[in-house]
Amino acid sequence: MKIECIKDQLEEAFSKADKIAGKNITLPVLSGLYLDARQNSLSIKATNLDLGISINLPVKVTEPGIVVVPAHIISSFVSSLSKDKNITLSTKNQVLEIKTLATKTNIKTLPSEDFPIIPEIDDDKAFSISTRDLVFGIKSVIYAAAIGNIKPELSSISIKYEGEFLVFAATDSFRLAEKKIRVKKAPHFKQILIPQKNALEIVKIFDRGEEEISISIEEHQMALRSQNIYLTSRIIEGTFPDYRQIIPKETTSKAVLLKQDLINSLKTSLIFSDAFNQLTLKLSPKAKSFEIESKNSNVGENIHTVESVLEGEDISINVNHRYFTDCFQSITTDSLSLNFSGQAKPIIVQGVGDSSFLYLVMPMNQS
Repeated sequence: MKIECIKDQLEEAFSKADKIAGKNITLPVLSGLYLDARQNSLSIKATNLDLGISINLPVKVTEPGIVVVPAHIISSFVSSLSKDKNITLSTKNQVLEIKTLATKTNIKTLPSEDFPIIPEIDDDKAFSISTRDLVFGIKSVIYAAAIGNIKPELSSISIKYEGEFLVFAATDSFRLAEKKIRVKKAPHFKQILIPQKNALEIVKIFDRGEEEISISIEEHQMALRSQNIYLTSRIIEGTFPDYRQIIPKETTSKAVLLKQDLINSLKTSLIFSDAFNQLTLKLSPKAKSFEIESKNSNVGENIHTVESVLEGEDISINVNHRYFTDCFQSITTDSLSLNFSGQAKPIIVQGVGDSSFLYLVMPMNQS
């Protein structure tokens, strides 16, 4: 193999592929990037057997060929070449030689015949969505998914089609996030569950994309296609919780306030929260008072009053600080509402005037 290519394009592609490459001791080739040069195109592939990626770049191919090189080594090396614009890659006797105007480097290769095949999923029934909408939908809910694989359906992002909307949802049973994004065309799937770890990588790979992305589904697999990137991911078999039944139908108390005011007061409260990150929200609509109280026997205590518009009954309820605040990144409006349905009932957080996002957080046991 011998090719010439633009350094910046190669660096970006290697960086994306390096995120997917596996770290499998029993199968070392998974830690490599599979480079396939032919017909003035370089295909860069990586897989960890759960996710697979293929990125195509236009290059000048003098000699076609295939080689597998350690992903982290070549990605780190190319990104360190700050002044070079063009790079030449060539292979000789299980070694990849990299040349620029300033440097000449040899990297030992891995056996290409052991590299797993990345599945090709038929795109006849592909569903298209803007990359920005897909990434925003995942980002809006992913923090609410469970970490780990004890219950795979809770460690996943649900994407479901419901009358003009793609509904993104995640829950770890302590809180729930749901984001609705309007789409012009119905997808060919009713619901898919993407593993949380894979969804994080999808966000990293496509985060800056502006174009359309197509989604194809096959048994246990999905494929995402966008310009020069093809990404496959395992999808989870299982049933996502029917979370709608736990969303309270009635509100007994409500607070409307500026999001930034709440964020600022919670920063102060966090200093005094205990090992369980417990905060107490105290609403007294008749007294026109909304207080956030935090206590730590080793530090002290703090009561912070937040300016807000209140209605309904008095209530005092404990919440986990992190679970309560994680959703603020998903609320795009300046004001938000906190809706309470009783002492042991979930709290609903939404942006004022924005019904596309809903966050539910369970209260902590009252002490």
